[in-house]
Amino acid sequence: MVKVNVISGFLGAGKTTLIKKLLLGKLREEKVILLENEYGEVGVDGSFMKDAGITVTELNSGCICCTLAGDFQKAIDDLIDTYHPDRILIEPTGVGKLSEILGAVKEASERHPEIEVGGSATVVDAGKCRMYMKNFGEFFLDQVKSASTIIFSRTQLLSPDRVEKSRLLIEEAHPDARIITTPWDDMEADFMLDVIENGRPLEFEFHHHDDEDEDEHEHHHDHDHDEDEHEHHHDHDHDEDEHEHHHDHDHDEDEHEHHHDHAHHHHHHHHDGEHDADEVFQNIGVETANRYEKDEIRSMMEKLSDEEEYGKILRAKGILQNAAGEWFQFDYVPGELQMREGSADYTGRMCVIGADINEKALRELLKV
Repeated sequence: MVKVNVISGFLGAGKTTLIKKLLLGKLREEKVILLENEYGEVGVDGSFMKDAGITVTELNSGCICCTLAGDFQKAIDDLIDTYHPDRILIEPTGVGKLSEILGAVKEASERHPEIEVGGSATVVDAGKCRMYMKNFGEFFLDQVKSASTIIFSRTQLLSPDRVEKSRLLIEEAHPDARIITTPWDDMEADFMLDVIENGRPLEFEFHHHDDEDEDEHEHHHDHDHDEDEHEHHHDHDHDEDEHEHHHDHDHDEDEHEHHHDHAHHHHHHHHDGEHDADEVFQNIGVETANRYEKDEIRSMMEKLSDEEEYGKILRAKGILQNAAGEWFQFDYVPGELQMREGSADYTGRMCVIGADINEKALRELLKV
């Protein structure tokens, strides 16, 4: 039997960190394959995972539709035939639609009776729910509504009040989801896997349904309504414009004509008004032999928050060498930069993902 779990999440939510944690539990005794479905041509994550000693099969295909329509099925077939794994963990690209991945898994399971589709989880950065819903609703909400479990990341950095507001937003979008709000360090890997696979541990089931739930529900409702009145309306028009904006000029288009043809070709997947990731997000990948110091990267990343100058940058990551010849990896999401030692790569690599990116300004900043 081959169990398949999908761990999705918007860019930088912490999918890779969660998977590394899950692999520390009983999964160590299983033969697990991690299937990453990267967006864009620079598969930096592959080298991240190599350091953790995990075999990674990367599907680097710019257009998510193509990955699902073609390579994905072939990859599943090859993995099962070659490795006979106990479990395949699928980590889709951060800008993918989980519904499409789950559809592809279902298709694979029709060909392979030994596949058992396990629970799927979406990792959500607890501090960014509202912003993602407003700016990238189509992609973010698809991930939220298609998962059986939502796992909040970074709740340890927020006030309980803030976490609860985010929880209510997610609950409103997907009332049946299990929402994990406890900081990850406070939970065992196997406990988290159990919640993803089987739902709540039984002894915690609530027994007092009717009246109390009613009240709670009323309460949530008012709460959300207030929330909307206060924050939502002011920014709303402004954001709406920005959102329209994405589709007008996709800078990627000139460079990667073929994406567009692909997207077009697969348009029958989409309902009216839906978009491929390629139509909204851009991925700029560069290879470089330039040397960079960590402080230099730190100051570059701080500047990236200037939307006027660079566009909406959602994620940047790379593996680079400093002047002393040491390799390091960096991983940036707005407001947070992580750096760690890395093993040598064949050359330095960086990739930046976002919307409405000003590529010229970005290349100047990154010196590439």
